[in-house]
Amino acid sequence: MLRGFKNFLMRGDVIVIAVGLVTALAFSTLIKAFTDSVINPIIARLQGGKSVGLGWQLGAPGNTTTYLNIGSFISALIYFIIFMAVIYFLIVVPYKYTQARRGVAVFGAPGPVKTCPECLAEDIPEEARKCRYCGSDQPRRS
Repeated sequence: MLRGFKNFLMRGDVIVIAVGLVTALAFSTLIKAFTDSVINPIIARLQGGKSVGLGWQLGAPGNTTTYLNIGSFISALIYFIIFMAVIYFLIVVPYKYTQARRGVAVFGAPGPVKTCPECLAEDIPEEARKCRYCGSDQPRRS
């Protein structure tokens, strides 16, 4: 049983995923610091005055629990976009390139699909002979 677990862990894909996860965590921390230290002050300054951030006070003045902070949302959105771009360009693109050199297609466009006439599922592969949901026979297309 332990030998099977060891073989599972030592597969190349698991190692690649682990390295990607650790790298993503490191970039996440870096980008979070960037948005907190650079983007948030810029967004807060856009509102002007002595405001806590870009937003509106919905309750008693000074109560941070009733402050609708749009600036924080914009910062989180910028964080997400930067984070996903970093992950794509520093992990996904090199991984696709490496796998393509090995002859393996990853993150490719999905193949053609058809609709099942029985259950109306729209994601049945074109070459399927049976529906994966209802098990009905699928007509062959020429």
